[in-house]
Amino acid sequence: MEIPHYSQLVFKKAKKNPNQHILYYRDNSLAKWIGLTWKELADRVMRLASAYVRLGIKEEDKIAVCSQNRPQCFIVDFANFANRVVSVPMYATASASQIEYIVNDAQVSIIFVGDQQQYDNVLSFAEKSKSLKKIVVFDESVDLRGNQSAAYFSQIMELGNDENDIKVVKARRNAATENDLAILMYTSGTTGISKGVMLTHSNLLEAMRIHTIKINQVAKKERSLAFLPLSHIFERGWSYYCLWRDVKVYLVQNPKDIQQAVREVRPHYMSNVPRFWEKVAIGINEKIAAMTPFKRAMVTWAMAIGESYNLDYLRLDKRPPLKLKLSYKFADRFIFGLVKKTVGIENGKMFPTAGAYMDVKLIKFFRSMGIPITFGYGLTETFASVACFDYKGYKLGTVGSVMPDLQVKIGEDDEILVKGKTVTPGYYNLPEINAESFVDGWFRTGDSGKLDEDGHLIIVDRIKDLFKTSNGKYIAPQQIETRLNMDCYIAQIVVIGDSRNFVTAIIVPELDALKAFAAEQHIAYNTLDELFANEKVQQLYTERLDEAQKDMASFEKVKKFRLIKKNFSVESGEMTLTLKLRRAVILHNYKELIDEMYDVPKSSSIV
Repeated sequence: MEIPHYSQLVFKKAKKNPNQHILYYRDNSLAKWIGLTWKELADRVMRLASAYVRLGIKEEDKIAVCSQNRPQCFIVDFANFANRVVSVPMYATASASQIEYIVNDAQVSIIFVGDQQQYDNVLSFAEKSKSLKKIVVFDESVDLRGNQSAAYFSQIMELGNDENDIKVVKARRNAATENDLAILMYTSGTTGISKGVMLTHSNLLEAMRIHTIKINQVAKKERSLAFLPLSHIFERGWSYYCLWRDVKVYLVQNPKDIQQAVREVRPHYMSNVPRFWEKVAIGINEKIAAMTPFKRAMVTWAMAIGESYNLDYLRLDKRPPLKLKLSYKFADRFIFGLVKKTVGIENGKMFPTAGAYMDVKLIKFFRSMGIPITFGYGLTETFASVACFDYKGYKLGTVGSVMPDLQVKIGEDDEILVKGKTVTPGYYNLPEINAESFVDGWFRTGDSGKLDEDGHLIIVDRIKDLFKTSNGKYIAPQQIETRLNMDCYIAQIVVIGDSRNFVTAIIVPELDALKAFAAEQHIAYNTLDELFANEKVQQLYTERLDEAQKDMASFEKVKKFRLIKKNFSVESGEMTLTLKLRRAVILHNYKELIDEMYDVPKSSSIV
């Protein structure tokens, strides 16, 4: 199956299937989803690509997008590729200083933005930038504040379609090679500076090829819901793959609308992070807890049937006994089917899930119900997937088997090393970091893990996140945090214990659930501090932590905790743009609170 260069993709698709709808967005004013055909998409891409020529854009220039998910994001991307121009995606939630850093480092000439906040962020430094020539705004309700270097997307599109400019685009498109730089994607790492990961068209094309081998059941005209931001390599790579395979891509602009979008679209596919599924599981378990004893017993029976059918038989490619098959059919129709329809995932064929540790119990929970969570592992530097579950034979406790024609080995300190055609050639303008990041052609992931006897990859944690207690016991905090985060009374949690003699935690409570508990228990309080200090509340969290940790080793268990009012956030610097914890920042910000849990006198406190 020939995979066209992405500078040609939309045009070849439009020639073959001009009237096939492929890219959807929700028009909230009409309360309906609007689809663009391949021809409509290709026409808009060429119009913008030719407008670039009129604007003086040259090959290898850098053009950025800082926006929520919109069709225009793809139009910009493919116009860039048609001109041999480099796409620089940015998170819509990035701060002005973060955007400024990327614009200056990548020497961005044009930046497309979505809404007023993003526009104002760029406007705050635009005059100082040596490279930035124009700001283009998707949303026409945005106030341009009289800036002469700004324009609306529609105005730029009006510059396109000149015959001479189109000839230039076609010449550039025909000259495009696999070695061209396609994307410059900046990491939002938990430590150090943001690094521009260079991804070439050969990286992209190889990713399409090996995914076609690994997940060959993806079918034309099925639906994929793009909920994660396209600035996330996981969603971007998956959406590219869906477009290549003629899967309809539905773009969720506002993440808060995800529940409504899932119910409206009823997707076959949806990339997501484990936290999404943790929240779904919490919601399902709350409904189960409210059932009558008889109904709860029925659910317990159904889960046991589902686990046996899906995990003990189908997973291992074994034929289930007739009695089990009939029992599962009943459970799926009257119990699991109702759950899936309520959420909107009854059509699910594969739900790729990655980006963080996912508890085995959670995977078993969904897989037992026939919800096809496909857990995997990847990085921006490897154009996403390094490993993922196979349709059959996947192993719980792993992130699946390694992708075809990709090599993985375990290096010093159990570091996962990767080699293959999807791996980045390096970081932009960072020769010293590049020298540190590669060992004999192997990319150093920074993740600790191991390969089992069958070649399935097991992730332990980020090497920099692993810590050792003063008793010499190694702790993988992500695994503990993931398990405890599944509790309906916990919104966020960070585990502490490096060089300490026991493990502690800082917990951000799920306030709605906690306030409901307080009302049930007739707890009177004037402030959240009073509520957190209440003996019944403290006992609640102690008991729930004990229950969640009952099968963990003693040295791993959280012995003390503190409740805090303020969420960990990107704005405070305590989380990355991909919502990963920045532990060093949290340890610094809550130093006194942490020392208090370890009874460290203020005068002699240590970091």
